[in-house]
Amino acid sequence: MTGNGAKQAAVIDMHSHFFPAMDAAYRARAEAEGLPWLRDGGDGTGFIMQGAKEFRPVDDILWDPARRVEALDEQGIDLQIICATPIMFGYSRPAQQALECAERFNDAALDFCAHAPERMKPLAQVPLQDIDLSCREVSRAMESGHLGVQIGNHMGLRNLDDEGILTFLTHCAEVGAAVLVHPWDMMARERMPKYMLPWLVAMPAETQLSILSLILSGAFERLPRNLRICFGHGGGSFAFLLGRVENAWKYRDIVRVDCPNPPSTYVDRFFVDSAVFDPRALTLLVEVMGEDRILLGSDHPFPLGEQDIGALVRDHDGLSAAQKAKILSGNSRTFLNL
Repeated sequence: MTGNGAKQAAVIDMHSHFFPAMDAAYRARAEAEGLPWLRDGGDGTGFIMQGAKEFRPVDDILWDPARRVEALDEQGIDLQIICATPIMFGYSRPAQQALECAERFNDAALDFCAHAPERMKPLAQVPLQDIDLSCREVSRAMESGHLGVQIGNHMGLRNLDDEGILTFLTHCAEVGAAVLVHPWDMMARERMPKYMLPWLVAMPAETQLSILSLILSGAFERLPRNLRICFGHGGGSFAFLLGRVENAWKYRDIVRVDCPNPPSTYVDRFFVDSAVFDPRALTLLVEVMGEDRILLGSDHPFPLGEQDIGALVRDHDGLSAAQKAKILSGNSRTFLNL
């Protein structure tokens, strides 16, 4: 993209969300059955609904592909990767119903991106409560044009080291699907009734739990090295607390019982996005993860996302031009196999 008369580095935002409007028949069914749907206010605003209940106010950038492209132009984004708003996952539903919703939403994501296929590309969703159905649907999605899949960071009490989920991740490696892990259904909500604390406290903890479940269980020893997996929101609290984990691994045998190598040696097995909102946090993230493991991710178009997409990276005084180019697009090309 060009800005201020000067050519800028290519920009790929690999973490953004959408929610399809869907047809009247689905909306009526969703309202009656408690499924997620979109109520369009007709004035550029709307609500994500869960059955008859309002879940979140949104605007038309979330569901109107033309408006999304306008926003990408305004932000100077060359390519944006879209994926489901996590309420769409349907993990608490019967597996077959969740599969039907995943198929519907995955096809809608392709339609959304077809408005400007050089500017937007999708990640799929799957009914993660059923591993066989999930493997089948991610294969179908990849054949249809998706670049990979977004999954929640847990399935009920099952973390990512669950054997079924590891089977799914292995299948993703086999079919070449990039995997974005997004926190959802955050822990201890009953202790965080106000101030969006589940998003501010539990969400980073959920993501760290996801990463540590793969490291400390020894799962990365069993997963294929060609698995491309990324954790959103800068990997949550992982980078800041890795020293604590490393210290525990050294001095407590119950921490290292299933993990043969120091936790810090596994940072080359996964990616994180750059949505940390503070230059000091980004500095730490680069120091911990390395410049090749961080991807530009905005969480667009939600209020807790980066409002000026890529500004944190572009304006960072401590990053070289080469490092910025990697984070703004180069690493995403590797992650997404572009």
